[in-house]
Amino acid sequence: MGLIRPVSKILPDGTVSSVFPFHLSFEGLEKAIICRDDGDCDTLVKCIFVCSKRKNVIVIIYAVVSNHAHVAVLARTFTEAKAFGEEVKRTYSQLFRKKYGESKVLRGTDANVQSIDTDWYLRNVLAYIPRNAYDNGAESLMDYKWTGFRAFFRTVPDNGRLRPVAKLTRREWRDIMHTGDNLSNVPWKLNSDDELEPGSACDIHYLEKAFGNDEAFFYRCIGSVNVPEMTLKLVVSPRKMKTDEEFYKEIEDVSMRWFMAGVSSLPLSKKVRLIPYIYHTMKTTIPQMARCFGISRDDIRRLLCKV
Repeated sequence: MGLIRPVSKILPDGTVSSVFPFHLSFEGLEKAIICRDDGDCDTLVKCIFVCSKRKNVIVIIYAVVSNHAHVAVLARTFTEAKAFGEEVKRTYSQLFRKKYGESKVLRGTDANVQSIDTDWYLRNVLAYIPRNAYDNGAESLMDYKWTGFRAFFRTVPDNGRLRPVAKLTRREWRDIMHTGDNLSNVPWKLNSDDELEPGSACDIHYLEKAFGNDEAFFYRCIGSVNVPEMTLKLVVSPRKMKTDEEFYKEIEDVSMRWFMAGVSSLPLSKKVRLIPYIYHTMKTTIPQMARCFGISRDDIRRLLCKV
């Protein structure tokens, strides 16, 4: 299917560009409660989309629960995906402090970014994200408000009950969307409870194409995704420093996926492609990378300065 190749998309700023898929997770290292009630969940969902407009990325799907959130986005570069994650963290932290008067609750909350490098990985990430609703005790993904799940493979009838965000007043943008930004050109719509309708905001076509436009396939993937494996890959592993042996096994796996060859047999030209990805997506150090890639520390530093 070749989903990981560059895909041409219209970005929020109106330009057309090639983009790649990334996964972001927001989770307190101490399992801090970042959404204490439905109002907080609603605020964080809207914050995700407001920040996607600011940082010019496209949201594919999301899930917000009490102590963490996951978002899959399309962005031009890892750096832009990371900037989006940091903007969500910064903006929501300000809103949280304003509401609760607590300045340290989100201290240690991480905005972790993972580049998605295979079609298998992409489908599993997109299936894993809505499953997080079960962490909040949801019995049905369709009934859980704070994921993009219900946007896909269905048409939500408007019947005049959905309000375009673009037509709200500036005061309503502040009161409902929690921003002073100008939202006059966004396609998003609100339901009768002033909650963002995910079908108006998520990139429906990209996700549906990822599953071959097959709704049953999407549901099967959600039901069969290996949750512990994906949690390890997306949440635990990027935040945990590994031994050299563990780290080498991780980069060996990536090398086999990318090049069907082990790290030690890769020519320098392929190691150069792999090193920035590994550095950005795993918790490591330049000395450890030098040891495991068989390249000097100075060469590692020079390579990383170019990305």
